[in-house]
Amino acid sequence: MLAAAPIGRPDDASTRLVAALASAHVIAAEDTRRLRRLAAALDVTLTARIVSYYDSVEAVRVPALIAALTEGQDVLLVTDAGMPGISDPGYRLVNEAIDAGIRVTVLPGASAVTAALAVSGLPADRFCFEGFPPRKQGERARRFADLRDERRTMVFFESPRRLGLTLAAMAEAFGADRRAAVCRELTKTHEEIRRGTLGDLGRWASQADGVLGEITVVVGGFPHGAEATGACAGTLEDAVARVAAAERAGSTRKEAIAAAAAEVGLPRREVYDAVARANRPPVGPGAG
Repeated sequence: MLAAAPIGRPDDASTRLVAALASAHVIAAEDTRRLRRLAAALDVTLTARIVSYYDSVEAVRVPALIAALTEGQDVLLVTDAGMPGISDPGYRLVNEAIDAGIRVTVLPGASAVTAALAVSGLPADRFCFEGFPPRKQGERARRFADLRDERRTMVFFESPRRLGLTLAAMAEAFGADRRAAVCRELTKTHEEIRRGTLGDLGRWASQADGVLGEITVVVGGFPHGAEATGACAGTLEDAVARVAAAERAGSTRKEAIAAAAAEVGLPRREVYDAVARANRPPVGPGAG
């Protein structure tokens, strides 16, 4: 059984989760210490065999868990918060269980994705979940460039350490005036929800004295009625300006060129040549 854990407050746990924790034969937990703290908060006595189940050990844990399921044991999979398999371990075990003909059930509960979407104030009739953006600047820029004309509201997870960089990259790709919301520590004591434009939120994140906690970012979709940019929407002049701005922000030229090429939809070699021409020193009379 896949079981959603509270994303913050333990008392958000359902009565079904309490019963499942108490009755399971095996509990696979992303963090066994957090599992025990949750059980203590819910006044649940754990009698199950508890095994760790996080990204680095997921592949080696699956065979034993499948064996336990085949033997008729109830296996409960929980992650630190929210639903297993949603930017958390779980997909591999579910897939193997289905292939083995084992019945897989789900115990629904709190989700940072839908909680942030609901409280963001952005349209929620259609949305897409994009998980964590790539860590590398060039890959992140390309991902956002691909999403530039997405009309659905977009939901992302992000590390607090990379929030400022991500919001700046979003503002560059989607436009600084695109509406968004940053949801921090949802349902917890220090819950904070900031709404505004990507430009405003990026400035807040860069000036804040450290943004901590679990972060969910909700970004409005491409405005209806606006003309889609399409491929090759930018010019070489746009690309050169983007490279210069990225270099001033601390990027290497290689990273900046890769990101700018993806953002404006031009070949990387053309952008490289244009940057080289723009940075060529003047020659002839008056060059000094």
